[in-house]
Amino acid sequence: MNFWVFVNMGVLASVAGIVYSSRMNGAQPGAGNMFELDAIAACFIGGASTTGGVGRITGAMVGGLIMAVMSNGMQLMGVPQSTQQVVKGLVLLLAVAFDVYNKRRASALR
Repeated sequence: MNFWVFVNMGVLASVAGIVYSSRMNGAQPGAGNMFELDAIAACFIGGASTTGGVGRITGAMVGGLIMAVMSNGMQLMGVPQSTQQVVKGLVLLLAVAFDVYNKRRASALR
C-alpha cells in the first residue's frame, strides 16, 4: 500500500511541476526554491499532525488555499518579500502550537 502512496505523490508532484513551469513560460532549475515553507505550512494549517498519523488531503488543500490567498494578498498590498516570509513562519508556528495544544488537551482528557 505504501508503494502506491509514493507513486501517487510522484505523479502529483510532476503535474505540479508541469503546471508551474507552464505558468512561468519556461523551466528554470531553481524555479521552485523557497516554496518549502508554503508547502509545510499548508499541511499544518490543513490539520496534519506533527506526530503523524492524522490529516486529510482535503485539509491540506484547504491549507494550501489559505496560504495562497495570504501570499497573494500580501503581494497585492506591497509587503516586502522578507516580511512575507516572517508572517508565513509565524502562521506556521501558530499552527504547530495549536496542534501541540490540542494533543496535550486530548491526552489529558483520557
